[in-house]
Amino acid sequence: MKLRTDLAFFSTLVKSGSLSAAAREFNVTPSAVSKWLAQLEARLGVRLIARNTRHLSLTQEGEIYLAEGQRILSEIDDLEHAISSSHGAPIGLLRVQATFGFGRNFIAPAISEFSRQYPDLEIQLLLSDRPASLADGEVDVSVRFGPPPDSRVMARKIANHRRRILASPRYLENRPRPVVPDDLTQHNCLIVRQDDVAYGQWHFTKAGKTQSVKVRGNLSSNDGAAVLTWALEGHGVIMRSEWDASPFVRAGQLEVLLGDYALLPADIYAVYPQKRNLPAKVRVFVDFLAEHFDEKAGLHRRLW
Repeated sequence: MKLRTDLAFFSTLVKSGSLSAAAREFNVTPSAVSKWLAQLEARLGVRLIARNTRHLSLTQEGEIYLAEGQRILSEIDDLEHAISSSHGAPIGLLRVQATFGFGRNFIAPAISEFSRQYPDLEIQLLLSDRPASLADGEVDVSVRFGPPPDSRVMARKIANHRRRILASPRYLENRPRPVVPDDLTQHNCLIVRQDDVAYGQWHFTKAGKTQSVKVRGNLSSNDGAAVLTWALEGHGVIMRSEWDASPFVRAGQLEVLLGDYALLPADIYAVYPQKRNLPAKVRVFVDFLAEHFDEKAGLHRRLW
């Protein structure tokens, strides 16, 4: 359908930010993109993009065409998804987003298993520490820690996510074990620096009471895997999720500290757009994740 093709072309062009970037996206020459845009404008009889800057600048008509075009494309997708969902067969392209560490270690293997069940479904995995936007259609499912505050999306909890305080036997060999959270101020704590989060502030709960401890250490990183490596090599105490720590606890490479205290949970959710007719590919994948992680959680419950 030519209308859908033109709308999708224009949306991708604007998102790309330039003719050359759009050409790379479409795998054509910039002149081909320029010709396509000129033909579209000639058919509509209006200018959609101003030509007086090196960057794309939408005219008023271009802004209307973009906004209404995206709405129309969304409605077409909803219609097609409604038809395909009625047969329960996942089709098309499924785009999944997750954080780097959890995505590599848990979501990628889950997708591998899921893909064997649905080999005709194309799946893209985007790893990023910042959640992708669901509103503009960048991804179909985002796997996140903690429920999103946005009521315009759906969120289904797929697994509990608890954190533990840990250290290697090598680090603990000649040091007193912490008995209460405040004892951590006397230890070298390895800290994960995350965007928009007050790093080094660890929160503990026991008997309904919560306390916070400001920990310090000589090593920190924005990458949790790097901090875990330092802990395994005996540099200090870490706060790490049970999912990441369990193999090393089983192997005796890490020991749990302050086990009678709970840390603030950050349960794992599959987040997806709130639509009247949920695409079969999203519904089936989210159901799969819930079942997949329920099986994994059984292994963790036996350890902890």
